[in-house]
Amino acid sequence: MIFLKKRFYLSIALLFFAVPLLAQEEETAPQTTIKVIEAKDIPLDTLALPLLKKEPTVSVDSTGSINDNPLTLSINKNTTAKYDLKDYEHAAKYDSLWMKELLETNVLFEDMYAEIENLNVEATYETEINTDSLKARLERLNQKTPFNISYNRSLESVIKSFLIRKRGLMERMLTVSQFYFPLFEQQLDNYDIPLEMKYLAIVESALNPRARSRVGATGLWQFMYGTGKEYKLDVSSYVDERSDPIKSTEAACKYLGKLYDIFEDWDLALAAYNSGPGNVNKAIRRSGGQKNYWNIRRNLPRETAGYVPAFIATMYLFEYAEEYGLKAKKADRTYFVTDTIHVKSLITFKQISELVGVDVEELKILNPSYKLNVIPYVKGKNYSLRLPVAAMGKFVANEAAIYAHIDKELKSKEVVLPEATQPQNQIRYKVRDGDYLGKIASRYGVGVSQIKRWNGLRSNNLRIGQRLTIFTRNSKGTPSKTVANTSKAVVIPPGAKVHTVQSGDSLWTISKKYPGISVENLREWNGISGKNLKLGTKLKLCACPS
Repeated sequence: MIFLKKRFYLSIALLFFAVPLLAQEEETAPQTTIKVIEAKDIPLDTLALPLLKKEPTVSVDSTGSINDNPLTLSINKNTTAKYDLKDYEHAAKYDSLWMKELLETNVLFEDMYAEIENLNVEATYETEINTDSLKARLERLNQKTPFNISYNRSLESVIKSFLIRKRGLMERMLTVSQFYFPLFEQQLDNYDIPLEMKYLAIVESALNPRARSRVGATGLWQFMYGTGKEYKLDVSSYVDERSDPIKSTEAACKYLGKLYDIFEDWDLALAAYNSGPGNVNKAIRRSGGQKNYWNIRRNLPRETAGYVPAFIATMYLFEYAEEYGLKAKKADRTYFVTDTIHVKSLITFKQISELVGVDVEELKILNPSYKLNVIPYVKGKNYSLRLPVAAMGKFVANEAAIYAHIDKELKSKEVVLPEATQPQNQIRYKVRDGDYLGKIASRYGVGVSQIKRWNGLRSNNLRIGQRLTIFTRNSKGTPSKTVANTSKAVVIPPGAKVHTVQSGDSLWTISKKYPGISVENLREWNGISGKNLKLGTKLKLCACPS
């Protein structure tokens, strides 16, 4: 009777979590088959094992009890058990191929980013596109969308460019969009945003949730740090919710709604999403108060001038893909054929992979907001794990054992993981004449490599007026006031050349006053471990002994 009750509850759970497949024989488990080899007189209904990807090594003791490790089974002496955990073969193959498609598509962001950044709307391309047909299709598209879509030669040039030069990219986007678009459409509908806005994520990120631009914009919707924080997207050592598909999509809907409230025009809202409301307002003023995007385009930043045409071209090719022979791989699986659960302990992707049999690369795709492949546990916050529904059944059914195993494993290995800190304070620094990365890094107590990473810089070159994002733990967002100290008293020998610290001095400015002397020289010669200096401090300017 107990066995029958457990079978009944297991069936209900599997109906809830599993994707409906072909009917199986009654004796076949819907998700896995547990086969015990050479294990006699062991009632299977008494076993509550976590479902493992790999076959567990079964230890033996004299009592037949389950030992301290919840992932190891002990049975009667001299008995060996082997667990053959199976998935539906065609379903596993299907998942594997689909995840491979998503993973390979992630590299297309750079291609799309470069295309938008360098888009030449005046170029001409030889193709069989009939201009009259193009005009008619654009008019039909204009009638069913809230965007101002009308034929012009610049738009035709962009459409031809995408169709000829980026045909492969468009076909890959047609495939991957089947995974994300249902999610986008639901959120856009929730916030009363035009459903066609889903194409914006293609232009922004090529549907790569971990995409990061040269200026630090991140995620499917390319949020900068400040804008993301404004819309409650958490960024910490472990987490960057700008890469979370659901949370970032909701934030994008709110932001687009706010921009529409300002301009009351979706084309201008798109332009403002790319370059900021200030640049759109300046373009309106310089255009004599005109508010049609196509009339102010020449006064917008170059990238934004090609941004809306790229959006419309993408929408056009998706809507008329069949007419232009654009082919997509059929993918019935969407983002909603997954499920989430709040974690109750810090857990790594490697552990999850070993426990429920989901590849680490797939976990990265399904959980892109976790930067270190670790899901943290922070009191007062909810961090979720997203899994395919079939794997979620394994996790939920064995949750207690999984957490017990993780706790024991972390303690036994003494794993050192980064502290889950809160986001650092952000400042925006405007580059001035004479600035260079080393000087700015020293001023704020950060590394040159950090500034380059935060701002997507590929070289050390800066331009006057350029704005840099810098993260500092100083609560006021100002350079640290750490006072330089010495490891020992520095005695200045007679006759040695010295410099007396004055107001405004720093190690860098002092080093520039004395050719051949570097900041490191000053630190070494004077035993300095901090950054700034006390007024009146005397620094020796030689390697002479103390």
